[in-house]
Amino acid sequence: MDPLKKVKISLATLVILIGGGTLGYVIIEDWAPFEALYMTTITLATVGYSEVHHLSRQGQLFTILLIVFGVGTIAYTIGSMIQFMMEGQLYKLLGRKKLQKQIKRLQGHYIICGYGRIGRLISREFAAKPLPFIVVENNPEQLARLEEDGHLFILGDATQDDILEQAGIGEAKGLITAVTLDAANVFIILTARGINPDLFILARASDENAEVKLIRAGANKVISPYTIGANRMAQAILRPSVVEFIDIATGRSSIELQMEEIPVSPRSKLVGKDLLQSGIRKDLGLIIVGIKQGDHMTFNPAANTVIEAGHVLIALGEYPEIKKLELIAAQQLL
Repeated sequence: MDPLKKVKISLATLVILIGGGTLGYVIIEDWAPFEALYMTTITLATVGYSEVHHLSRQGQLFTILLIVFGVGTIAYTIGSMIQFMMEGQLYKLLGRKKLQKQIKRLQGHYIICGYGRIGRLISREFAAKPLPFIVVENNPEQLARLEEDGHLFILGDATQDDILEQAGIGEAKGLITAVTLDAANVFIILTARGINPDLFILARASDENAEVKLIRAGANKVISPYTIGANRMAQAILRPSVVEFIDIATGRSSIELQMEEIPVSPRSKLVGKDLLQSGIRKDLGLIIVGIKQGDHMTFNPAANTVIEAGHVLIALGEYPEIKKLELIAAQQLL
């Protein structure tokens, strides 16, 4: 039995026993309620104080029964509480309540369904950004790993409406389903899309046939790790220098060079200026390799390309300068 449940049951039994003892003395001895409560308390505590009033034969018999049942109940209650605290259940309960408060405050976050190899790597990248997210995992064996990694999480089935609602799907920006089984990913997508029609959903697929089904279910984008892995291995042989450059530009272990996408706020001083006037290249030493507007991507934009609100700048350069541009694009001027 769950230690917390044992504590609750034992405390409830003790309360019932005290109430029953008080009521018994009131009925049998015709004592005042407070006198009956006092007698019940010192009897259960076995402190050895004298009786409140002289007991009748029926009162003595009732007291014997109260001692027999009461001592066992108190011993069980104390044992349950010691077990609860010794096993760290109290600490876990308080930690879980704190976790639930953090989950309730989430807005504009991402929900990662599944904490296997793929889900854990995605979580690591999001934490390094940092990007707000929560993990939904159905396997209790992953609980220790989630706690060790320090991520927000919910233990439950992501195909259930109530679990996704606990994860704040109504306020979420996107959902990533990285469960191993394609069928489970389809059910998760259908559930999520039904709750939040505007949610961006990224799904993992095991093969090309699954990709079609996941798109039909409502995924905005589908990625197959096996296809990407195979293509990456081939490119490492065919175009090793290109692969090495991409690794340097997108790897978080590199502080020399980073490639990042930076959204432009409507209040940013960049709005209305072209790339030359913005000073991104001259002042920050960054290269804008692309500009995305909606679904359209402009590669290697010209110097006279005007930056507009809602544009996403694909910038390449040193990490500290990338961070400066993020602040300027968000209108948090240095």
